[in-house]
Amino acid sequence: MAPDLVHRAASYPRSEKVLLKRDLQSCIPLMNVLNEGDLLVLLSPVVAPLAQDDVVLDPFEPLGRALAARHAWVRHVPYTANRGITEFHSTFIKRAKVIIFVIAGAAVPGQVSQIDMAELAQVMAEYRPLVVVACQEEYLGFEENHFGTIIQLSGYAPSQLEEAAAVLFGETPATIDRPLGLQEPTAAPKKWTVEALPDSLIQFDVSPILDLWNECLPKQFTFNRYTLQSLLDRDGFGRHYVVRQPETREIIGFCATYTTWAFSDPDFLVGSVAILLVKNTYRKMGIGSSLYNHATGLLTRTRGVERLQLGSTFPRLLCGIPQELSPSRDWFKKRGWDLDSREPGGGKEVCDWLLKIHDWPSGGLGSIPEGYTFRTCTPDDFSNLLDFLRREESRNETMGLFEIYKWSKDSTFDIVLSLHGQTIVAAALTYMPDSGSTADTEIPWPRTMGPLVGGITCICISEDNPAVQRYRNSVMIRLLGTCIEQLSSYGMQEVFLDGMRSGGRGFEDLGFRKWATYQEVWKPVGNARP
Repeated sequence: MAPDLVHRAASYPRSEKVLLKRDLQSCIPLMNVLNEGDLLVLLSPVVAPLAQDDVVLDPFEPLGRALAARHAWVRHVPYTANRGITEFHSTFIKRAKVIIFVIAGAAVPGQVSQIDMAELAQVMAEYRPLVVVACQEEYLGFEENHFGTIIQLSGYAPSQLEEAAAVLFGETPATIDRPLGLQEPTAAPKKWTVEALPDSLIQFDVSPILDLWNECLPKQFTFNRYTLQSLLDRDGFGRHYVVRQPETREIIGFCATYTTWAFSDPDFLVGSVAILLVKNTYRKMGIGSSLYNHATGLLTRTRGVERLQLGSTFPRLLCGIPQELSPSRDWFKKRGWDLDSREPGGGKEVCDWLLKIHDWPSGGLGSIPEGYTFRTCTPDDFSNLLDFLRREESRNETMGLFEIYKWSKDSTFDIVLSLHGQTIVAAALTYMPDSGSTADTEIPWPRTMGPLVGGITCICISEDNPAVQRYRNSVMIRLLGTCIEQLSSYGMQEVFLDGMRSGGRGFEDLGFRKWATYQEVWKPVGNARP
């Protein structure tokens, strides 16, 4: 058997007793939750046989047979050390009424922890009961998990596995015990009732959501009730959900989602999980999973949605996962999101920047390359501008960019262009707080900083024009300089620059300071076009 497939586990002195560590799901005996025809799925690790001369038998096959002798509808699916829990396993998990997950030992250097694999299986299981069978007497590090039901054996000899099956079906009483260091959670994970907010929030009090927002997010992301309501109240584009505490009706979980146009193609939509919040005292109880599964399930079934995004395009609540919320990374990774890829949408760094205009290097702009002009957009330019954006969007990959420019048709004076000869080669949008412009209503953060903070957004520079690539940095700096001069002429003293994917050191050299850092994360949905 290939060594990279096999989970390595140390051996310890065996005891024949079965310890019931926890059963918060009240699913032992299993006949409490299993009916005739219900599928019981057994997930067990591929491990070396106990006997050296036994090279064929799966050591956990006796457990599968013992379970099948008591309930005919059992499916035994092993998992390997190198591949872990895959979509193949997910297919069986989604069909199961109950999942039994076997852990053969503690984490071994160089291999993914079987406990982490069990947590991933539990995410896939959603509200279905998952029973952990731990086959080692040593402490396995369960203190951070929230498994609802755990039994523990001292090993995985056939007699021990047969005894475990008898305990699982209530034929033999288990010894009740608490494992070393195990912290009892306040409640077992379960499926919570997800409530959709009304399409119009004019009469809805968003104050409890605002309180939850301010509790969960870093201080820089706080704003007032009016701003939150205006960002959420997007009839036809926004759908938002809450979970309430059943007795008090307090809002303890919240998820905001939007469905918007990704690019100029009206049939290509992006579904955005803009924010997912759970009250601190109610975490690790399945609330976030219930909200997430409900929201993403609806988004992926929405006609035209070809991408799912963490964060939002416009309105821009967050560009992605904020750096300050790094624990959220693992939570989403366990739900199938790739946050460590070099590919677009795979977790690349995106930054928001803030500049005091007096720090802008007035003498450091450099000369304008020959043949280039930088000026405000006019109504006559608008059609050519949209053509430029259509050409660039497949390379730029900035979702929502085309749409926000399109809605700025009546305020072309907010748009700054760079032209090489008569050809548009770059564009940027400027905005000021409370101006009523499209960008101002979609990006809230400058408004939270004061009335003298303007913004620059949606910078697009041609990717295929050789003349532009030669002078790309100069074009970017001069484009920014023209925007800053325009905002300064309106009395702005600071400038907020959002959603920049690169240029960190360059922005710092120009006087900008980093305001927030995110991971940009999106993925195609299952039925997306190639």
